[in-house]
Amino acid sequence: MKYNLNNNSEEYKNSPENDKKNNNNLQEKTGKGGFFGGIFTGVLLSLLIASCIFTVKQIYTTYQLKEASEVASAEMAAPEEIVSDLTMSKLRAIEDAIGTYYYKEDVDVQKMIDGMYEGVVGSLGDPYSTYYTQEDVQRLMEETEGIYYGIGAYVGMNTDTGLAQISGVIDSTPAQEAGLRDGDIIYKVDDVDVQGLELSEIVSKIKGLEGTTVHLTLYREGENDYLEFDIERRKIESPTVNYEMFTGSIGYLQITEFDDITLDQFTEAMAVLRGQGMQGLVLDLRSNPGGNLSTVTEIARQMLPKGLIVYTEDREGNRTEYSGDGTKVFDLPLVVLVNGYSASASEILAGAIKDYGIGELVGTTTFGKGIVQRVLSLSDGTALKLTVSSYFTPKGNNIHGIGIEPDEVCEFDSDQYYSNGYDNQLERAKEIIAEKIAAVTN
Repeated sequence: MKYNLNNNSEEYKNSPENDKKNNNNLQEKTGKGGFFGGIFTGVLLSLLIASCIFTVKQIYTTYQLKEASEVASAEMAAPEEIVSDLTMSKLRAIEDAIGTYYYKEDVDVQKMIDGMYEGVVGSLGDPYSTYYTQEDVQRLMEETEGIYYGIGAYVGMNTDTGLAQISGVIDSTPAQEAGLRDGDIIYKVDDVDVQGLELSEIVSKIKGLEGTTVHLTLYREGENDYLEFDIERRKIESPTVNYEMFTGSIGYLQITEFDDITLDQFTEAMAVLRGQGMQGLVLDLRSNPGGNLSTVTEIARQMLPKGLIVYTEDREGNRTEYSGDGTKVFDLPLVVLVNGYSASASEILAGAIKDYGIGELVGTTTFGKGIVQRVLSLSDGTALKLTVSSYFTPKGNNIHGIGIEPDEVCEFDSDQYYSNGYDNQLERAKEIIAEKIAAVTN
């Protein structure tokens, strides 16, 4: 039997004959009702089964979320400790959810555990408090010993921009050979954007095995485009003290960082300069990020009069004082060079010299880090670095977030320095020392 479904004329649609044909058509179609009814029933049953499965899943998921929500509510009511039955239950719920629903299977469990510890410390909102993995601890030990594998550049964080940048370049290292400069902003390491990462993460990406290469993408003020550098990593024996004698018996002594090895290097340098007839000293603390409190106080004892060097106060107001006996007072004309990257321990020494008036500070305002950290070792070889106190100069000044103003402001002329090697800040310091020497001898 054929059904004409393509006649679109008005006569066909509206005629009594057409109505009769339509009725016949309906009878013919419904004559196979058992077949179509079976299909309908099967579809309905399938939908019912799927709905049941979905409902069961929803009930199970809702139960899990309800359980986690109850844990979270209880934590909000009494957040007195981090590790508790409540937080452990929530952690298990999160772990189960990741194991069940996360779209990737190759989850690094150890990385998740380290991230959990890092998150706890990071929640303090203190950029100087850090969780160290075993690898981090090893690198930290190498750095304080003055030996590591890298490119030979100091990296610091600019607090105004939140960006990591080169804060110093060690002589005769791959960084210097490649042409890196102070102030170069680090945009990418090995083509990975590092903006937003912690300073320790960025440094760990730059360091690596001896003989390997790291690719740096840097922004340099005055350049129209990013600069690209491929730098080979080498063993870096970082001399933290550099010294030489300038014309006019003006000694020059630079401290790049206060590490375990710095005290011996400083003592040797001072002995050599005095042996060469030094009549005045330029102490260069520019771009010195700090270091050990014990090291800087020992160096200060070789320069300052008898009395307080620095004191610290913890959250309970407990005060710890560091003093010198004044048996090795530096009694020659002294100029201390500082800049915006002179921080922490270097500010302790510069601040004490300024407070006692035994030297003149030249350059720009220092970084302003007036807090002290302590590294606490954990039994599994990891460690915590926590801010434990604030420090104050001998006159009671806390310079955190403020910095130390130099006695004479002298902005660094980078164009002259990188075009012909002329260091205008150093030259100004030498002029001041020469004037002081002349005043003493006349």
